[in-house]
Amino acid sequence: MDIRPLSIEGAWVVTPRIFPDDRGVFLESFRGDRLAEVVGHRLDVVQTNVSVSSRGTLRGVHFADVPVGQAKYVTAISGSLLDFVVDIRVGSPTFGQWESVLLDSRERQAVYLSEGLGHAFCALEDDTAAHYLCSAAYNPTAEHGINPLDPELALTLPDGIEPLLSPKDTEAPSLADAAASGLLPTYEACQAYRRSLSGERP
Repeated sequence: MDIRPLSIEGAWVVTPRIFPDDRGVFLESFRGDRLAEVVGHRLDVVQTNVSVSSRGTLRGVHFADVPVGQAKYVTAISGSLLDFVVDIRVGSPTFGQWESVLLDSRERQAVYLSEGLGHAFCALEDDTAAHYLCSAAYNPTAEHGINPLDPELALTLPDGIEPLLSPKDTEAPSLADAAASGLLPTYEACQAYRRSLSGERP
């Protein structure tokens, strides 16, 4: 299993070793010990989610208040999706930037994103199933969103994709409006929370 950092601090892409034979394939899709080596602490899985999406479905950009936040480990069980990690942490050196990773049922990669980062994905095929390991249970009072079609954010979708959003995501504020209203987590708070998870002093 290879785990490498993305350009946004606090996010990694995980590439498993796949063992095929005439029966199918086998792989380790998650290794808490290996992830902890690079993240600095174990992922305490509190909730798992599965979403099944039609082609063009665009979910996000979602994030949670920090503390406690919600770290996520995301992979595709079937189909394929373009996964976006968005830096929404006010004061971060890469604030407003994003990176995307193709997750599919062939390479079986996963993305881990720490508490305080924004997450979105676009399904590239019908019946695309995304699987999430989450560090905190869903808390509607602490969950927020940013419109994924915000032109200043400028997420790049593949050619030929007509994005399909939920009413909630369509009505979500822009990144600038969310920042102006004090909705976004700060880089300092996110770093302090991650240090606490690693057992470091503030």
